[in-house]
Amino acid sequence: MPSVHKKPASPKREYKSQRLELRLAPSAKKVIQQAMSVTGLAAGDLAYEGARRILDEHHRMVLSGADSDAFLAAVGRIPDPSPRLVEALKRHRHLFG
Repeated sequence: MPSVHKKPASPKREYKSQRLELRLAPSAKKVIQQAMSVTGLAAGDLAYEGARRILDEHHRMVLSGADSDAFLAAVGRIPDPSPRLVEALKRHRHLFG
């Protein structure tokens, strides 16, 4: 009996239907054209990738109010030294004064 392999469903393709018009300095246009040449991406795809990276980085670095409070509380909390750490410090002081 032949095995039937089904292809995994591909994500729904989003068609390009929106426009974005830009005014650029000649030097900026040259940099974008060079990046297009190197990557093989169209200008819109290149802009999208750059914008997505910026947003990803921003979301990683910015904490909401509650998250920020929790982070600062955790960093500010100094735990008591463990018994092993106390013993190690005693040995160090005994050996090295």
